[in-house]
Amino acid sequence: MPQIKSAIKRVKTQNKRRLANASQRSEMRTAIKKFNLAAEKGEKDNIEVLYKNAAKLIDSAKHKKLIHSNKAARDLSKITLRKNSL
Repeated sequence: MPQIKSAIKRVKTQNKRRLANASQRSEMRTAIKKFNLAAEKGEKDNIEVLYKNAAKLIDSAKHKKLIHSNKAARDLSKITLRKNSL
């Protein structure tokens, strides 16, 4: 543990951000999995809502630099192709 007051505060801040980032990343992955599961089952009525949610979370993660912009583009491309093929 750090001894200096500012370093102690920094550790607290880093832990708080780490948990928030992990939560948002997990939410994004879950949304993508839900979309993929619905696409496999062929649920055309539910797929549009799930697609919009997943795309929104991917864009949000990209803008907050949780994921690389190339990964965001790749994931968006993948789910868009899947949506359009149904």
